[in-house]
Amino acid sequence: MDMTTVQHQPPKALSRAQERKLMEYVEDHFLEITRNFKKRSDVSSTLQTLSSYLTATHTLMSIILQIPPVNPSGSLRVTLLLRLTGDALSAIPGYKPDVETLPTLLDWLNDLDRGWLAVLRSQVWDTKSRTGIDISGEDSSSAQIPLQSPTMSQTERTRLRSLIIGGTSTMEEWLVELDTGGQDYDLVLQTLGLQQGFDDLFAGTLAEMGSFSGIMNMPEGMTGTC
Repeated sequence: MDMTTVQHQPPKALSRAQERKLMEYVEDHFLEITRNFKKRSDVSSTLQTLSSYLTATHTLMSIILQIPPVNPSGSLRVTLLLRLTGDALSAIPGYKPDVETLPTLLDWLNDLDRGWLAVLRSQVWDTKSRTGIDISGEDSSSAQIPLQSPTMSQTERTRLRSLIIGGTSTMEEWLVELDTGGQDYDLVLQTLGLQQGFDDLFAGTLAEMGSFSGIMNMPEGMTGTC
């Protein structure tokens, strides 16, 4: 995926009031999702199905990705997206896989992959294209200047790599439980046109982290759609 640079007003870090409001919103949603996931077998849960879980967490993903990639907000975006990634990759195998939901799941995972690419590249998240975009501003001499947040630390990259590798490995085992009517699940995925997508999970993020030499790698205006 090529990075795109557009002329746009440079993003601004969240104010303390905006950050506090955002954290309250995000924390409430994390708690609500966790609570309903734990009781997913109960009729009172709002997350009884994988589809409902993906919808709820997709909204949260979008909010997190829209945090401005400038100090000090950029670090908050990394922290929250790591938390969401860990929670989701652990929770998804807690549901029974079904053929009807797999395309939605793959779309969700691809959005997360593109989201991490945006974070790793310190890009602004564009909700329409669902990709990261380089934003250039102008200084007093009208020269273009890149707007960057601090790069992810080695610890954060190592944590992300561990989550992705562990999560995809668990998902491979989980997909074997797919009800395929006796057919090989790989054949079913091929028939659905999903085999390559699941084989290439997080390929973009892992490739981007590998490019780092020596490293193992609700404010106004935010919406809940990636």
